[in-house]
Amino acid sequence: MFKKGLLNCSFMIMGLALSMHSAPVENIPDSVPGMSCYMMDVLDLEEVVVTATRTPKALKNAPVVTRLISESDISKADATNVQDLLTAELPGLEFGYSMSQETCLQMNGFGGNAVLFLVDGERLAGETMDNVDYHRLNLDNVGRIEIVKGAASALYGANAVAGVVNIITKDSKESWSAKVNSRYNDFGKEWRYGGNIGFNVGKWNSQTSFQRVTSKLEQLTDAFDMESNIRQVYGGNTLNIKERLTYSISDSIKLIARGGYFARVSNRVNYDDHYKDYSGGIKGLFDFSRHNNLEVSYSYDQYDKSRYIGGLRTHDHDYSNRQNIVHAMYSHGFGLHNLTVGGDYMNDYLKSYQFVENDVYRQHSADAFAQFDYNPLSWLNVVAALRYDYYSASDEGAVTGRLAVMLKKSGYSVRLNYAGGFRAPTLKELYMNFDMAGIQMIYGNPDLKPEKSHNFNLALEHYGRLDCGWLSGQYSVTAAGYFNKYNSRITTVDYAGSENREPGAIYANENGVEIGGLDFSGQYSSNTGLGLRLNYTYQKSMGNVIDTQFSQPRPHSATWRIDYDKQICKYYGFNVALSGRYMGKPDTRLEKHDSAYQLWKVTLQQRVYKGIAVNIVADNIFNYRPKVYYWNSAPTNGATFSVGLTLDIDKII
Repeated sequence: MFKKGLLNCSFMIMGLALSMHSAPVENIPDSVPGMSCYMMDVLDLEEVVVTATRTPKALKNAPVVTRLISESDISKADATNVQDLLTAELPGLEFGYSMSQETCLQMNGFGGNAVLFLVDGERLAGETMDNVDYHRLNLDNVGRIEIVKGAASALYGANAVAGVVNIITKDSKESWSAKVNSRYNDFGKEWRYGGNIGFNVGKWNSQTSFQRVTSKLEQLTDAFDMESNIRQVYGGNTLNIKERLTYSISDSIKLIARGGYFARVSNRVNYDDHYKDYSGGIKGLFDFSRHNNLEVSYSYDQYDKSRYIGGLRTHDHDYSNRQNIVHAMYSHGFGLHNLTVGGDYMNDYLKSYQFVENDVYRQHSADAFAQFDYNPLSWLNVVAALRYDYYSASDEGAVTGRLAVMLKKSGYSVRLNYAGGFRAPTLKELYMNFDMAGIQMIYGNPDLKPEKSHNFNLALEHYGRLDCGWLSGQYSVTAAGYFNKYNSRITTVDYAGSENREPGAIYANENGVEIGGLDFSGQYSSNTGLGLRLNYTYQKSMGNVIDTQFSQPRPHSATWRIDYDKQICKYYGFNVALSGRYMGKPDTRLEKHDSAYQLWKVTLQQRVYKGIAVNIVADNIFNYRPKVYYWNSAPTNGATFSVGLTLDIDKII
């Protein structure tokens, strides 16, 4: 009887994953002859997200496909940084190294400059090899991460071509809280120290977080290996401090102030690179009524880079990027419908060693956008958005739009979405004049046009509940297809030189980039503590593919995790997980490239007494090592082990 019931459950799960035309869930009776199990709708899917529409919306009702990485997901992944977390949760996303051993992103066929990273909805200044400094994105005090895959420029403007990653911190809910943590990883002999302190008293709410990381050089291969692009991973140290202070003037008026300091030193063989960032801002939230809300803010971000040799600053690699941003957004409700309008102004300052004589360039940009969230029927939601962006440096404007339609009924949903993408040429791409270590000259092009893309996607989704004895629990299945057409992509091409310029490379626009793919995700959480998750991505690049030595598209990739959580008694509980990721062989025109690989990880998280957590992790348990280390190879020299301790001081005392 048990085998028969299990078989019936398996067939029903497969049917839900493969067909959206089966009988509505509510039509399944409480008992079916010959069946020992059945499925019911899940009623507690009210997680609220804000990134998809810039207004709060339940995840199950968001018309734009949004991936939510919750605080629980972050804990189970036991990731030490944002890079590890995103690669563990999202197939089709990969981090590699550039020549300067700075981190480069590839996401669904696009590079890092096509993915917009936000912290609490705010942009980040500074870039290296077209990527933000991912070391700034520590996971201390992160409440959730919301990811919108596909173009989102109608709401977020430039850089939101391939997607948006919004890292959202959590507010203090207790009257006071204090947490400290420490972690050691034998790869690079890395030590991480961190913690946060918070209070919630009267009209005041504060969260202060800090993190310190130190590591030593890790030798991957023989120092005389001339075939590998990477022979060692540099060491260094990082300090990250953040403060978020909220003052509630009344139930309808709230002021939020934030500030941050970041410092990083990368210890190279013959020199050290220093990175610093100073950030701050203030935001006002005004709830005039239930259906009338205003948000205004000012933010400042300054990111600096410099080089030191023998402990002395050389000034030959000075870089400073400063951004001042003013933002306003108003939302008005019409019953079930909602209108959102807003605009931004940004002053962008850049001083760079990649300009002639460390020159300085400035750019002003402004935008205005509007979005209408239309809900004519309980099962139909239509969201339309339009935006105009202006950039002074290129004297160009761009209009982008979005139209999203969602149909939902009985735990099933269908999402159809068109979205425009837009990326303005950066000051570096416009005015660069850089001698790259005597290898070649790289020139900017003031005649560059903005990049534009057209993104189409279709997603089918089902949430439900499985009632099948000890297998009872919640599940979700999502299948999505997407297609991107990319015009005026900014890239470098060979330059023959001129009377006043030697040969090299120059930035230019190219058309004909097309990227399509399929995403599948399924997850299951039982009432007994068992959890399963599987994600798979297939992508295909067509025409002029985005293919560089640092970022190469992989057609097939997958991530998975199986975990079990159990509270043994009042003073001890644990979560044990087996997770992994598969990265297929790159589809590339380059002769030297990485091969397919997979990495497996075992995590044991233990809850001891009150507020004490002890984590033990074995990564790359099958001891995978690349034969040759290319830029996008997994930077590992075999199995690694780490141990961590977290103390919730307020709970202990």
